Formats: sequence, C-alpha cells, structure tokens
Amino acid sequence: MKIYYVYILKCSDNTYYTGITSNLEKRFMEHQSAKYKDSYTYSRRPLQLAFYAEFTNPEIAISTEKQIKKWSKAKKEALINNAFDKLPNLAKKRFNHK
Repeated sequence: MKIYYVYILKCSDNTYYTGITSNLEKRFMEHQSAKYKDSYTYSRRPLQLAFYAEFTNPEIAISTEKQIKKWSKAKKEALINNAFDKLPNLAKKRFNHK
C-alpha cells in the first residue's frame, strides 16, 4: 500500500510551505538542496519539517493539502503544535467593524 504525505515546512523567513509527496525524505532533501530554482522554498532555506500526516488515499491527501494551503499562519501553527482544540476558533472569519 502506497503512503502519501502532506507536509508543512517552516522556512527561514518564518513562512510556511505546504506540499504533498509519496517520499517525504527525498522531497525534503529536494527542497533543502534547492533542486528547483523556481520553487517557493528556494530562497527561504534552511527549512525545517514542521508537520506531516500520512494518507493511504491520494484523493484525501490532495484535498487535505489544498485545504491547509488556504489556512492562516495561526491555524497552521495550531496544527503544527497539536493544538487541535484551537482549530475551530481559528477557522472563524474575522470582520473589521468601522
């Protein structure tokens, strides 16, 4: 059974990159070694693997990656820090009242 990984990298500029792969170690080394010059992480090295989750269903892995990419930095950090109880509140929209 093939395993798919959704992962979050913490970049040197304190931003996050979310991706998906079937070989986490190889993909992390590609990011870290700047294999792809046009990638988001190229100029943001060194990188740290902050989070990953394993999936056996590629469709669920892809939808999870897309969902996390839309999240705020605060929500990604709650996931990274296993603060799952904070996720619902961080999902709520904030409106500026004038």
